[in-house]
Amino acid sequence: MISNRSDNATPSPAVRRHARPSPHYDGLVAATLTRLHQGASAHAPRIVQATSLGAEDMVITDMIARHGLPIAVATLDTGALHAETLALVPRIESHYGLVVERWAPPQEAVVAFVRRHGERAMFESVEQRRACCALRKLEPLARLLAGRDAWITGLRRTQSAARAEVPFEQRDEHGRLKLNPLADWTEGDVWHYLGQHDVPYNPLHDRFIPSIGCAPCTRAIALGEDPRAGRWWWEQDGAKECGLHVAHGSAGEGAVEREPVNA
Repeated sequence: MISNRSDNATPSPAVRRHARPSPHYDGLVAATLTRLHQGASAHAPRIVQATSLGAEDMVITDMIARHGLPIAVATLDTGALHAETLALVPRIESHYGLVVERWAPPQEAVVAFVRRHGERAMFESVEQRRACCALRKLEPLARLLAGRDAWITGLRRTQSAARAEVPFEQRDEHGRLKLNPLADWTEGDVWHYLGQHDVPYNPLHDRFIPSIGCAPCTRAIALGEDPRAGRWWWEQDGAKECGLHVAHGSAGEGAVEREPVNA
């Protein structure tokens, strides 16, 4: 059942910590809904939200369900997710009465990779970590997006320096429309929305983990650390991306996609 939070309800730890709406918050919500409606109108039934099940993506899922938009919701089950992340999927389905598509890498390929490189391959080198991400994320994402014209992400400009120029719309390397409707939202806006609408979210956020990926590659952050500091923390500082949101080609390996639709 979709509802708003009661004024008498006690906010969760993450909501209490982060919910700080921008002065123009209502306008952000309205603009985001407009973008989602336009995307659905132009591309349904070949449009999908590729959700990481993070806080931002839960805002989008709530809007899709709350407004009955004909947008599929899908996620990647990498085989290395936290139990809390996996448990969020049935909570979403029960809360909203929708089906979350789950896309996983081929089990035989995962077994072969682990047999060859070990369970801790991601800690051995950046190359092996990227190979693990490619197997567990990029390969199933390609199948998730096959036959679809557009996809939706929860990317925001203030998530990291590497994402500072994320546009509302862009083309991925296959020419598919990629929508980032929360690009101009702040973390405070996201958490205000989650608290306002009593949106289910990953309880790991309450434990100081703002950016949640695979379990071996995610840790809590300290006060004042960059929100993505808990991802691949053993690597050198820089654009720490798994490859889901990068442009391969002239922009260089690891560059965040920045191509606007009309470029």
